[in-house]
Amino acid sequence: MAGKDGKTSATKGKKKEVKKETGLGLSFKKDENFGEWYSEVVVNGEMIEYYDISGCYILRPWAMSIWEIMETFFDAEIKKMKIKNCYFPLFVSSGVLQKEKDHIEGFAPEVAWVTKSGESELEMPIAIRPTSETVMYPYFSKWIRGHRDLPLRLNQWCNVVRWEFSNPTPFIRSREFLWQEGHTAFATKEEADTEVLEILELYRRIYEEFLAVPVIKGKKSEHEKFAGGLYTTTVEAFVPNTGRGVQGATSHCLGQNFAKMFEINFENEKGEKCMVWQNSWAYTTRTIGVMVMVHGDDKGLVLPPKVASVQVIVIPVPYKDANTQGIFDACAATVKTLNEAGFRAEADYRDNYSPGWKYSHWEMKGVPLRIEIGPKDLANNQVRAVRRDNSAKSDIPMAGLVEGVKETLDNIQQSLFDVAKQKRDACIQVVNTWDEFAEALGQKKMILAPWCDEEEVEKDVKARTKGEMGAAKSLCTPFDQPELPEGTLCFASGKPAKKWTYWGRSY
Repeated sequence: MAGKDGKTSATKGKKKEVKKETGLGLSFKKDENFGEWYSEVVVNGEMIEYYDISGCYILRPWAMSIWEIMETFFDAEIKKMKIKNCYFPLFVSSGVLQKEKDHIEGFAPEVAWVTKSGESELEMPIAIRPTSETVMYPYFSKWIRGHRDLPLRLNQWCNVVRWEFSNPTPFIRSREFLWQEGHTAFATKEEADTEVLEILELYRRIYEEFLAVPVIKGKKSEHEKFAGGLYTTTVEAFVPNTGRGVQGATSHCLGQNFAKMFEINFENEKGEKCMVWQNSWAYTTRTIGVMVMVHGDDKGLVLPPKVASVQVIVIPVPYKDANTQGIFDACAATVKTLNEAGFRAEADYRDNYSPGWKYSHWEMKGVPLRIEIGPKDLANNQVRAVRRDNSAKSDIPMAGLVEGVKETLDNIQQSLFDVAKQKRDACIQVVNTWDEFAEALGQKKMILAPWCDEEEVEKDVKARTKGEMGAAKSLCTPFDQPELPEGTLCFASGKPAKKWTYWGRSY
């Protein structure tokens, strides 16, 4: 941790040296140099550590605990839907991987291959899964024979490797990441369509209810949809500081394309041979990066209480000649009361750091609520509570500790979402013409524009906006469509518009 070797004012006879608050702050400001700020926050906040292979990162316990909280929620929800967990191998043979042409074309540049075993070359190179459709579906065709074998609904929690070469960013773009991937097969398209949206709603809840990040539910364009799928739905987030959209999580209907390639057939009630309808859906550790980007500030991480591995940090503040033992006892009692009430609370008793250093340290790590207990608090039978999100301070009587902390944490969770939504909404701009679009793009906006829904036009938008910042593309067509007045023309082609679509730069 930066600053541990700060100057000390050790004097003879002093039992422990107390470190001054030095070197703990960030060198970069979020508004001035976002990229450097982000890299610094995730390292200093003890979320990740850089690794000696570019694009790979160590997820430290502070980040892993957030992933586990989301996993616990999502896993319980999909089990209610009768989806079962399984695990398929990491390796996939080249023959199988290349079976679905569009699919492999979409992933080909990112596939990592194993070509050697020790010193000897492998007869056939083996791919490391970039995603598991082609790993799983040969076995779906083996396990599904008749209508009674359906639906088949599987999920796996695992890692995947995509050998990204452009701008690796912790959590957002990495060569290996953690995710869950669901793969399901149904007798009818209606069942598949229903599940796509049920899963998408769970993804919305992860972002909005847990991470306090507002998202827009919508459908990807034909150009941006999952390679080899029928259609892709998404929850799109937006980072106001960079003016970039983030594909938060996707739920795909694969149609019958993979069923055709892998011969996943079943006999229906009438004895007729039919192909199954399939879905796949996933969310990744990218979720954590989006949360950091949206809520973090110049003091470090800001964690929503629902996902923080420590929700409350209790810090003793003993002045000279204070009843230090009494203060420590009060801290221990506070932690015990909060833990028993179901909160994740800890105390920081380290005596080689000053209270001020500890305040900065836990602010950097984003703990939602700090409780300070000093001589005055002890005398008044209260605690001083300080919020991480807005630095507001309040005194909570010990008698009403649990209620006071619960109310404050609930308020922080809601407030983080409200502030993020307000900032996101302020970045949304409705445009009707190309000139308005170009201007809004220059102002880092998330742009809602009428579109003719033609793939060539979208490719043209990408080509015309190429530059240092990266090209603009369609982010999603929101399910919640504003009214499209008759005669509205596409902002890019001037042809009749068919729908409203969000556009912008993206991660």
